[in-house]
Amino acid sequence: MNKVFISLLLVGSFAFSSAPDPIRLHSEQLPFTPKEFYIAAVTDQRPERGPVARLALTLNQAVQPVDLDKGVATSFQRFIDQGLKQNKTLRPIAMRVRQCRISETALGNRVSGQFSYAVTFELLGKDDAGVTTSTRLTDYQGSATYTRPLSNLDVIESTIRQAVVASLRSLNEYMKRESGRNEKLARSLKINFIDDSRNTDDDTVHYNSDRKLTWDDFQAAPRKGSHYAAEVFTSFSYEGKSTVKDGVIILTLHAKTYMLKLSSWARADARNAYALNHEQRHFDITKLIVERFKRKIHPDSLTLEDYNSITQYQFIESFREMGKMQTQYDKETNHSLNQAAQERWNQKIDAELRSLGVSK
Repeated sequence: MNKVFISLLLVGSFAFSSAPDPIRLHSEQLPFTPKEFYIAAVTDQRPERGPVARLALTLNQAVQPVDLDKGVATSFQRFIDQGLKQNKTLRPIAMRVRQCRISETALGNRVSGQFSYAVTFELLGKDDAGVTTSTRLTDYQGSATYTRPLSNLDVIESTIRQAVVASLRSLNEYMKRESGRNEKLARSLKINFIDDSRNTDDDTVHYNSDRKLTWDDFQAAPRKGSHYAAEVFTSFSYEGKSTVKDGVIILTLHAKTYMLKLSSWARADARNAYALNHEQRHFDITKLIVERFKRKIHPDSLTLEDYNSITQYQFIESFREMGKMQTQYDKETNHSLNQAAQERWNQKIDAELRSLGVSK
């Protein structure tokens, strides 16, 4: 948040009518040209929408309300359109005016004034349904105090105008500084998947096409009362990290397909090559689901605003898919007892692993 404090002293005299016209901001060419944005909308979001100023115009009389010409939003938008080069191929920004108020007190033939000003700048966009969205970017807040002769009102317009210019300059500096590194301002998305295929000596076996399961990996005690000869625990997970470079979000996802030794078991009389292949295929199925998950996560399936939650949703859906496929595999093979079905699954799994580039 930027804060500016200004103290002004104006001398001289100026004739005015007892009922002054609304405050009209003088046009001026701003001393910078935005390269990253244009002001697409100005909205008045002050809690109290009345006139912006309470002015001391004559001695011994109450202050009078005076507003900006056509109101805050129209007055500011007109000033911006006249003084700022607006390139509408750039990012559309909304300027939300949260405070703009002048309060004066007469002290003899002089007037003391206080000005407060606050705006929020938001990036405008569209969601998948075409509804306008907004993302808060930065705030600006300023204040000023001044003393003026009772007969001179010039300082009022200039104080408001200078605050508007200062806030736009602040936004311009923010956009120049943040456009290439701030995720809110990113223009595109790139995804990198990294598979964890390490060979480790701990409880975890990471999936690696060159490292098949062995019976030594089944280290848990056989489950009492189970009708099965063996049981393998396989699963998958991912961890994500995002960075921004040159306006591109780089999403790096570490995928982990694994088997846990201390949760997997086999009876001694069942430890043969045929049974081991059946358990390996459970591991292969988990890997297939991970590869399918990876292919669901691509720039066209994600949005810049919501890529993280979309990725999490696809992960949950893939986890459900894994459970269904593992159940179907055991049902059709009758937990490996149906040798013909087992061979069909062996061929099906091998074919998909090759098509996904997991094995040759």
